[in-house]
Amino acid sequence: MTQIENGQKQAIELHTSVGELAANLYLPEGVDNPAVVVVTGAWTTVKEQMPATYAEALVKQGYAAVTFDFRGWGESKDAIQYLEDPSRKAEDINAVIDAVSQLDGINADKIAGLGICASSGYMLDAATANAQLKAVALVAPWLHNPEMATAIYGGEENAAALLASAKAAANSEQPVFIEAASTTNAESLMYQAPYYTETDRGLIPEYDNLYNVASWTGWLNYDALASAQNLEKPVMMVASEAMALPGGAHAYLEQSGDNIQAV
Repeated sequence: MTQIENGQKQAIELHTSVGELAANLYLPEGVDNPAVVVVTGAWTTVKEQMPATYAEALVKQGYAAVTFDFRGWGESKDAIQYLEDPSRKAEDINAVIDAVSQLDGINADKIAGLGICASSGYMLDAATANAQLKAVALVAPWLHNPEMATAIYGGEENAAALLASAKAAANSEQPVFIEAASTTNAESLMYQAPYYTETDRGLIPEYDNLYNVASWTGWLNYDALASAQNLEKPVMMVASEAMALPGGAHAYLEQSGDNIQAV
């Protein structure tokens, strides 16, 4: 087990219903049977990026934390790679929660989820489906529906072109990948995007930095607002007008009940 400040970090393999997933378990020092938080990051990211930052902060507050690589990302090997599919990733979160509940040294009755940016929607979806997930926190949530996504990506014509490229990629004999983030490649998914292109933050050696073009189908058709009216568990949303998609947070709050607390 590797020492971290005020706690310990251990690389583990989670045996889940969707396969073997690489994970890191963070345990606080001097806390018996701590509550545990499953932490997930923004789209295309791996466990060593922002999930690790939040996990380390949680350990200092006496929580255990689990970060993991989704199927086909980072160290979690899969035949399908680098696919940003919301339903697939929500399924992975559900599988991880079930596996985490079986871990020694944590309180299986106190499992929470922390979703950052795009995975906020995935975490909310998991919360509606998994009774073991008791509460959710969201940081800078990116919560879009198909109408928002169409506008974000340039309107109906551009969205249709992306969906056509996704269909072609899905039907290709070989997967079609593009660079996820770059300061020089204008054809990358996130050209000159902050965080992802910063070597001391997102552009770390562990980052796959690839995007499966077939992802556009799931991404553009995703409705992250769908859980708003059905989710009754406590949710804390940390948001601001300066984040990437404040309109999505506003829309979610308008459709949800008083179980959502926004700060």
